[in-house]
Amino acid sequence: MLKSRRPLPDIGELVVGTVAEVHEYGAYLTLDEYGGHKALLPWSEVASRSVRSIDEVVRPGQKVVVKVIRVYKGKGHVDVSLKRVMEGERRRKMMQYKRYVKASTLITTLARKIGKSVDEAYEEVIWRLEDTYGDPLAGLERAVLEGEKALKAAGVPEEWAKHLVELAKTHVEVKTVRVLGILTLKSTAGDGVERIKTVLESARKAAEKPKVKLRLYTVGTPRYRVELEGHDYKTLEETLKSLIEEAENKARKLGVEMKFERIKE
Repeated sequence: MLKSRRPLPDIGELVVGTVAEVHEYGAYLTLDEYGGHKALLPWSEVASRSVRSIDEVVRPGQKVVVKVIRVYKGKGHVDVSLKRVMEGERRRKMMQYKRYVKASTLITTLARKIGKSVDEAYEEVIWRLEDTYGDPLAGLERAVLEGEKALKAAGVPEEWAKHLVELAKTHVEVKTVRVLGILTLKSTAGDGVERIKTVLESARKAAEKPKVKLRLYTVGTPRYRVELEGHDYKTLEETLKSLIEEAENKARKLGVEMKFERIKE
């Protein structure tokens, strides 16, 4: 069970729950991110479509993403809704949850090996990585790429750092992502080929950034495919912006007609 910083969720928050009991009037869930705190899923909040029995939608042991609709802080009661969660929200939340669980499991397991408590694992590592990088697994991914520097930037104590880097390199795979586009360059000048080469070279230099891989090649004159590969979209988008701006500036000076369009894989 995950350890939470807050005793209860907020209204409107998406949470992951495990179905514990199913009754005619609704179901009781244990909230995985709130120490197993119980929540009620009323019958009226189970599904938008008509169902004859709640068992058609939920069953004991099932993990579901629900939206918090009422919180009675004085009594500690929480009501949640299943029908108010859109499919896209469900997928994103479950992915975030699985990432958090993976990181937390790795770090708390390590804690026991190095003589630390679960509470210390959360307070000294998990929550600090979450605050700095958005989620603790993202922090471990940065540790794979940057080593102890990424952990120290999040305020992780020295006694954890070396162990965490070894752990991350063994158990965390950093996936690469790509952004793609087509660059169209035309020139009617006598030395148009050389002018276009100059624009392309300017684009290449603008994309020369650490941890970004560029492929720029022709797919049939006057079209050139741009492929940027790295470990996070933000860096790739910034690199692509620099590439386009530099290419536009050079094309304008040389009288080269230029157009850029994004493409999907």
